[in-house]
Amino acid sequence: MLELYALAVGPLAWLAFGVFVIGSLARLFSMYSLAKKKDAAFLSYMTWRYSLRSIFHWIIPFGSLGWRENPALTVATYVFHICLFLVPIFLMSHIVMWDTSFGFTYAALPDGLADGLTVAVMVACLFFAWRRLSLPEVRFVTSTHDWLVLVLVFGAFSTGFLAYHQIGDSLTLTTLHVLCGEAMLIAIPFTRLSHMLFGFFARGYIGSEFGGVRRAKDW
Repeated sequence: MLELYALAVGPLAWLAFGVFVIGSLARLFSMYSLAKKKDAAFLSYMTWRYSLRSIFHWIIPFGSLGWRENPALTVATYVFHICLFLVPIFLMSHIVMWDTSFGFTYAALPDGLADGLTVAVMVACLFFAWRRLSLPEVRFVTSTHDWLVLVLVFGAFSTGFLAYHQIGDSLTLTTLHVLCGEAMLIAIPFTRLSHMLFGFFARGYIGSEFGGVRRAKDW
């Protein structure tokens, strides 16, 4: 297990980061090229005004009709995304890793708060899994990639939580935590996680169409 851990925090970490960066750039370029080829005329309608207006209304909780129609999903989605962003970046153990590898540090989340946010992510994952299993309209559009994303996120957070609290074999759990995190990084350009790359562009695209062409709200 020590050899696997050394592999995970060494060569596999650099491989995961490389795939993430190159894959993300390739997907962004591909998306732009496709949009330019199929909707070149419409791209000229994209404006900061309508793009930012749409993004603002969709990024604010309950700021759009879609968010207001399903309050439980809205709360779970916002909690999930906020915690998914805060915990990996501001967790003390991760900051120590950055400091050791690159020599820079910054403020960390209090341990108790980090624990709470971690549990919130796991609960949100279970909620999303329940929706995909119980709601026909969600189950119909659920793919293997969707389950993979949920498993990876839940796996990364649960193993990290257990390892930190020394529940089970610490080395095994830490190794699994690192591997799940790297798998998530690799999956970002190729699964639904890619919406972190395309979300704002797509929302600006739709907002510009509705605002500049249809003269209507998209929220």
